[in-house]
Amino acid sequence: MSYLALRFDAPASAALTWSDALLEAGALSVDLSDPFAGTPAESPLFGEPGVATDAAWAISRVNALFASGRDVAAILAQVAQEQDLAIPSYETHPVAEEDWVRNTQAQFGPIEIGPGWFIVPTWSVPPDPAALNLRLDPGLAFGTGSHPTTRLCLEWLREALVPGATVLDYGCGSGILAIAAARLGAGRVVGVDLDPQAITASRSNAVANGVAATFVEPGGLVPGSFDIVVANILANPLRLLAPALAARVAPAGRIALSGILEAQAHEVARAYAPWFTLGTTRISEGWVLLTATKTP
Repeated sequence: MSYLALRFDAPASAALTWSDALLEAGALSVDLSDPFAGTPAESPLFGEPGVATDAAWAISRVNALFASGRDVAAILAQVAQEQDLAIPSYETHPVAEEDWVRNTQAQFGPIEIGPGWFIVPTWSVPPDPAALNLRLDPGLAFGTGSHPTTRLCLEWLREALVPGATVLDYGCGSGILAIAAARLGAGRVVGVDLDPQAITASRSNAVANGVAATFVEPGGLVPGSFDIVVANILANPLRLLAPALAARVAPAGRIALSGILEAQAHEVARAYAPWFTLGTTRISEGWVLLTATKTP
């Protein structure tokens, strides 16, 4: 089966209307993107739970995919009339049937976290079989090791973790940090996430890596503290979770917080100041890792 791709630009006030209406008219998928992505004029947008935002690109690129043979011109005219919109200048091009799974896999190869340490998809051969190789495939849960926040946490764990230490990975996503901690010699390892799909993915990834780790939703976390707590989430949830996460850190234990933009670091640090002495701050591509030790 082949497809027909449609692309045009629309002002922010109309982009979502176009998106919803095209799906109603039979589009197989629609996405909005920054038409200036990859240029100096790119406008990154970040959203966080608990933070209301009306941020949108002044101009959005609308990309829609249709089954081949659909009359895109007629669909645009119909949607424009129904929604009282002007018909935009647009482009179309055919999209051939491809092995999408293989193409997607080709985008993800081994990732070197540090000397002798790699994250390797199951379809790839480890660059160094004798290295510390974490087997992890991209999936529904966040955390492949490619994002700066994940890499910052992994690098810190390798330096900070003492064999036998207990570790809590709060907001575990794919379970990558919990699994890495177990492979680095941690004792009891627990991962927590709100998303049931993340719990399922984490358990599967732990089995694939031959490690023992427990993954639960927040309500399943039993009382107790940990030598190390790592939370790679977002700044606003981290601020709100400060008392709860602080209570999970053992006396003189350590915490690592990531998913924080440089401009947000001060507010996050201030939220944890009543319980912790701030340690190192690491920055990668505008993202910050804050580490701290629990004050006796």
